[in-house]
Amino acid sequence: MTSGRVAISRHYTTGDLSERILASLRESGKPISELRPEDFAPFDQFHLRGNTATRELAALAEVGAGTQVLDIGSGIGGPARTLAHAFGCCVTGIDLVEEFCRVAAMLTARTRLSDQVRFLRGEALTMPFADASFDLVWSQHALMNIADKAGLYAQLRRVLKPGGRYACYEIVAGPAGTPDFPVPWADDATISHLVRAPQMRDQLAAAGFRALAWNDDTVNARAWIAAQRPSRSGAESPTPARNCAIPAEAFKVMARNVRIALESDRMQVVQAVLSR
Repeated sequence: MTSGRVAISRHYTTGDLSERILASLRESGKPISELRPEDFAPFDQFHLRGNTATRELAALAEVGAGTQVLDIGSGIGGPARTLAHAFGCCVTGIDLVEEFCRVAAMLTARTRLSDQVRFLRGEALTMPFADASFDLVWSQHALMNIADKAGLYAQLRRVLKPGGRYACYEIVAGPAGTPDFPVPWADDATISHLVRAPQMRDQLAAAGFRALAWNDDTVNARAWIAAQRPSRSGAESPTPARNCAIPAEAFKVMARNVRIALESDRMQVVQAVLSR
């Protein structure tokens, strides 16, 4: 593994993630022996707008029963379980972070979805899948850590069946400069690789993708993250990463930096579906 990939893996690894999540579930009164995918909604959707964004993207991509999905940067498996449970598809998740894959498999087993969802530790630029293996490639907030976008898009096209689709919900660079660090995907600029939305679209077109839908979701993302801020009474709203992958105090700083970057046009959000 290269130094960059080591740094990315180190950034996301906590060592006690499964214990944190199970403790949070117990504190919220969830029956650990009878868990449903929606019970994890506050903990397992590591992207802006949480489960709502996942379901909207799935509808836009026309995910259905039997769709073979590859989830790039699958994290602890929230979107994969949502796709399998709500839409009846089969999902393979791949992630660089070994701890994420282990926790994802544990949570999936507890929701009795292991026959539809599996997770592999691996790198998106060298995926261990045969050509034309999937109907749909999926990513949500996965591209920010990948510098070689052209190499990635070539891999996505390779593993898609002819006529297959790529559905993504991704953070891109805004026109007004770079975000302040740390942010949830990087402590500094060395592992953050944002590009502007037009550049992303051009790179995908060069790789052989045709846009079926291309939406700027920045306004909705701004509203969502603003709703996570503490109220005047001091009470805080729950946030997707708050109780698991990122310690609370560190997350407050990261969330503030993301909010400021969104509000100041230093960060934008793209929702898109493209055809191979």
